[in-house]
Amino acid sequence: MFLDEFHTSAGRCVSISAEQASRFAKGVAGDYNPIHNPEARRFCVPGDLLFALVLGRFGLSQRMDFRFLNMVGDGTPLCFEEPGDGRILVNDESGKCYLEVERDGETTRDEAVVEAFTRCYVAFSGKNFPHYLKPLMEEKGVMFNPRRPLVIYDSMGFSLEGLDGLVPELELARSSLEVSGKRGDALLEFRIQSRGAPIGTGSKKLVVSGLCDYDASAMDEIVTEFYRLKAAYEG
Repeated sequence: MFLDEFHTSAGRCVSISAEQASRFAKGVAGDYNPIHNPEARRFCVPGDLLFALVLGRFGLSQRMDFRFLNMVGDGTPLCFEEPGDGRILVNDESGKCYLEVERDGETTRDEAVVEAFTRCYVAFSGKNFPHYLKPLMEEKGVMFNPRRPLVIYDSMGFSLEGLDGLVPELELARSSLEVSGKRGDALLEFRIQSRGAPIGTGSKKLVVSGLCDYDASAMDEIVTEFYRLKAAYEG
């Protein structure tokens, strides 16, 4: 399983180290959000890694909705549970819930299909910044605090017409940013195709905190640093 290197079994639970999380963020998702750096003061495990682990354990269903409730820290033991009511819960050993999933429709556990969908979505999702968020923030005249950028994964969901022979491709359909004071809610809507034919739709919600006035030079510096980190990692 391609996710084996990004988590460690710990009895009935798994744990994810900061190093494993960071490798997944950069190497699989192309996500250089500093909150996923091992040394970050407010480090958290990428939501996309939790998403991937859910699909790896429980399969891909036609309709799935993910709600990210809390941030996962370095080495937190996580228990993946299926209560039997169509939900999947990711809790720690004290019962604190980090992720709640609702699903229905058919489910496939075909490893090739599940991995293809996982990689396809995570690659799309990892482009939050600068690809999707920068144009939205520029349009609204706001940006995150350049000294403490904080973009939080709130939720995502998708619906597929079928699963047989799925060869997924995702592309952005629409994007929007609603600003309320120092908070912004970004909605990224996407189309899902398989072998060139439309097969589904989905959306992802992000919360951008600590908004301030847009500063083009400060944003240029952040984007330049993003591509510097990307080149350094890939090089």
